[in-house]
Amino acid sequence: MQQTIPADKIPPGAVAVIFMSKRNDSGGYDQAVAEMRAAAQAFPGYVGLWSARGTDGVGITVSYWANDEAARAWKADPGHAAIREQGRARWYDWYEMAIATVTRGYGWKKPGNA
Repeated sequence: MQQTIPADKIPPGAVAVIFMSKRNDSGGYDQAVAEMRAAAQAFPGYVGLWSARGTDGVGITVSYWANDEAARAWKADPGHAAIREQGRARWYDWYEMAIATVTRGYGWKKPGNA
C-alpha cells in the first residue's frame, strides 16, 4: 500500500478520483507509475494519494485534488494522457473510474502502530 496523505488531512471539498483496475503482468509498469506519481505530485492542485493492489492484480488508487478543475486538468495533461493510452494498450485488462467530493475524513491507528 502507498499512502501520501492521511484521511483526516484531506480538506473538505477536495475531489477524490477513484481508479479501480485489473493489471496484467506486462513489463514496464513500475517505471511508468513512478513517473506518473512524481508528475502528479508536482501538478497544481494535487493533495495526495492512496493506493493498494491485491495479488490477483485488482487494485484501487485514489488521488485527491484541491477541486474539480485541478482533477480535470490532470486528466487533460498530455503526459498523463499518453501514459493512460499505454495503460490501455499494455497494462490493464480493465479499469473503472469514480469521482467524488470529499465531505469529511478521519482515521484510527491501534496504539503502538505508527
